[in-house]
Amino acid sequence: MSGDARDFNNTETRAVINLFFLQGKTPKEFHAILKETSGEHAPSHATVKNWVVQFKRGDFSTCDAPRPGRPETVTTPEIIDQIHELILENRRISAKSIAEQLGISRERVGSITHEDLDMLVACFLPGKVKDLSAPLYMAGHGKRLTKR
Repeated sequence: MSGDARDFNNTETRAVINLFFLQGKTPKEFHAILKETSGEHAPSHATVKNWVVQFKRGDFSTCDAPRPGRPETVTTPEIIDQIHELILENRRISAKSIAEQLGISRERVGSITHEDLDMLVACFLPGKVKDLSAPLYMAGHGKRLTKR
């Protein structure tokens, strides 16, 4: 195998480390074999040792654990349709109200209305035009504000 260096993905590499662990090899032996096989793409000795510690604890999963970070976006066709329906029902509905009803951020509502629904928000100054102080959603760029 030494002439056939192959790039293993993380899951495959962990599975190989798990196999070596079950065979009773030491982390130093694992690392040497992986280094010979994968060259510069081999995990570090510290990474191999960390996986061995995990296997010794009885956790034989070779997948990455979920990590905190940026949440996945919630722009799905269903969310887009729900926002569109809410706007069609009440063209003066606020982004805050939509966000609260659907459980998404106001920023996401604004992004969907602008980018996905291609709508503009017309804002009127209070006191300048009667009864038009709330935002009003309007179709932008030639699209009509109608049901799909």
